[in-house]
Amino acid sequence: MIHVNADGLTGALTRIFAAAGGSETEANAIAANLVEASLSGHDSHGVIRTERYVHWTDEGSVRFGQSVQMISEAPGFALMDGQFGFGQTIGPQAVQHGIAMAKERGFALTGLRNSGHLGRIGAFAEMACAEGLVSLHFVNVANSVLVAPFGGAGRRMSTAPVSIGVPNQEGDFILDFATSRVAEGKVLVARKVRAEAPEGSLIDGDGRLTRDTDALYGPPEAGKVDNPRDGAGALAPMGDHKGSGLGIACELLAGALTGSSVAIDDSMPVHNGMMSIYLDPKLMDDGHGWAGTVADYLAEVRGCPPADPAAPVMIPGDPERKRRAERRAGGLPLAPDVWESILGAGAAKGLDRAELAALAGGPAV
Repeated sequence: MIHVNADGLTGALTRIFAAAGGSETEANAIAANLVEASLSGHDSHGVIRTERYVHWTDEGSVRFGQSVQMISEAPGFALMDGQFGFGQTIGPQAVQHGIAMAKERGFALTGLRNSGHLGRIGAFAEMACAEGLVSLHFVNVANSVLVAPFGGAGRRMSTAPVSIGVPNQEGDFILDFATSRVAEGKVLVARKVRAEAPEGSLIDGDGRLTRDTDALYGPPEAGKVDNPRDGAGALAPMGDHKGSGLGIACELLAGALTGSSVAIDDSMPVHNGMMSIYLDPKLMDDGHGWAGTVADYLAEVRGCPPADPAAPVMIPGDPERKRRAERRAGGLPLAPDVWESILGAGAAKGLDRAELAALAGGPAV
């Protein structure tokens, strides 16, 4: 693995996205979001996406310089359109609007349609927790059939992530997962390091479990950006029928209900829809001391005797906090192929590979 400096890599990615057409401010926001995801251990939603994002801007399926457009509003409710802007710009705007409504009224329900890739959804739950709010986020990906329903041998759903955040004085509870067995990006990470996909994560075109990443991307081709829509197989749902059902729910809530469309719709570019709920806990706390109960219970969960003495029990959110501290101290690890894809994306936009590498503290391969 190659280890680079996180702040330096943020600067390098900022240059790449600015060269691709973004303003300095937006380019930096995209770069910082991707680096933070990688620091958090969510490599699938991190800097590995750089090459794909640049490719999407080239083909016009995602656009710089967009803002959320309000479609309809009511007390405690807002439906917004992202106009196919970058999710790292559109997502925070939509979440900030939901947070503001919840802080004013105690609760809020928001719908977001037509957003570019929103990245790590747990970041939005973290934003709400920082303001003392509970939040729930359901997301789908239109024109992105990657996941087979339980018992199926074909694609019908997107990876459909879910995130839930609950503030806690000793470390917020941040649940964040794809409803597929693994996120598509985790298979991409395996492919980049020439490894097999995680056990149980893929099926081939006949519905049989496989670990061959070609099932999702098709055979590799020189100079071609890996596309998860090119393979004959599919991602498997997490938790069999339970994860499959939750993935379908995300399509119905985040896609159909918001007007963002569902995974099987290929009439528009690949994009995200999101339905979010925000709640100020004080609205429900009639004196029972919710915060203390949360803190006490999560402490008990963490205090459970571990099955492996070397691996203490964690709550959702703990692994990300631990990984961020480790990777900031020891450097951000990147597979050589990922590093090459980042330098290549910059070179394609006229940037000097050696300068980018020097900025991030990595080799100029």
